Amino acid sequence: MTLLTEILDHNQQFVEAQQYKEFLTTKFPDKRMVVLTCMDTRLTELLPKAMHLSNGDAKVIKDAGAIVSHPFGSVMRSIIVAVYELGADEVFVVGHYDCGMTGLNSDNVLSKAKARGVSNDVIETLDHAGINLSSWLTGFNHVREGIEHSVNVIRNHPLLPKNLPVHGLIIDPETGRLDLIDDGYAVK
Repeated sequence: MTLLTEILDHNQQFVEAQQYKEFLTTKFPDKRMVVLTCMDTRLTELLPKAMHLSNGDAKVIKDAGAIVSHPFGSVMRSIIVAVYELGADEVFVVGHYDCGMTGLNSDNVLSKAKARGVSNDVIETLDHAGINLSSWLTGFNHVREGIEHSVNVIRNHPLLPKNLPVHGLIIDPETGRLDLIDDGYAVK
């Protein structure tokens, strides 16, 4: 049985048993917040529990390292939509200790891409097209650095209100402890 078959079989049973009913909510976040966090598997259930979030409380955006890599990319667009269209009044950027983006090296990533069939021609074409894969596929030295960067990009975005609280936190992926890095209420 393939993973896809397993998922589809489970889904059919899930729907038939109406297990979805416990998750019914609206598209608007009850706690009027948006959370940008990492895609790390350890955070899937831990982060909402550690932040006292239930289904429907927040818009949650997951991205490698909780990084806003471009002020006009899809992560930033999602935050803007959450604020203006879905009623979010605060933004929480939550990174985590032991993040895979810490020390991420573009050469290692590209080497693995080549090993899985991406040709040198493709990489050279992207380079000639002006895409800087070295910076795009590079992480940060410390998770705090990544959180501070994302908070700064969001807080200073020209399309967001200046009084929007943007908070920065780091979660311990084992205990769920949250360390405050940047209190968005303290910014005037």
